[in-house]
Amino acid sequence: MNDLGPLSSGTASPALEALLTRHSVPAQMLRAPGPEGERLHRILETALRAPDHGGLHPWRFVLIRGEARTRWAAAVEEAMRARDPSVTQPMIDKQCGRILNAPLTIAVAAHIREGKIPEVEQILTVGAGVMNLLNAFHAEGFGAIWLTGANGYDPALALRLGLGENERLLGYVFVGTPDGEARQPRRPDLSAHVTDWAG
Repeated sequence: MNDLGPLSSGTASPALEALLTRHSVPAQMLRAPGPEGERLHRILETALRAPDHGGLHPWRFVLIRGEARTRWAAAVEEAMRARDPSVTQPMIDKQCGRILNAPLTIAVAAHIREGKIPEVEQILTVGAGVMNLLNAFHAEGFGAIWLTGANGYDPALALRLGLGENERLLGYVFVGTPDGEARQPRRPDLSAHVTDWAG
């Protein structure tokens, strides 16, 4: 028996409704204002509520905001040219435009410890923390998107961020106020992804 159909209208709690309506907002649509002060502090705390096998606390977040965005955009351009001397200006403008448009960029990293807890589980903990952030930003009325790609894993950029040898860069979360309505993605059918096991 499959009873995994959609919830009837009005049956979701406000918290569940926020989770069900969250979606990524393209970085080029993000504008000021972004979260600040105590509000940002509380949102960041949600990341630290993610499951954490062994209590290793592997989350590392570097905030890039204000005038630092211009310096970071320059660092990204430098890294892109170093990786590929033939990179085109439109490609650079696209990457740097995200940084300059969004009032807040959060560099995501995992502090990896050797020991009995596998590295993959430590990275999963960071990923779960980022999901908490994305949900919290949405619940507070902000737009956000987590992007990776070559700049999201570049060792040279990790060094520019002050990350250590045992810390892995895992992309960036761009945050701001949506400038217009982002297109809602079509969600997959739940029944294609969930089954009952009966032994």
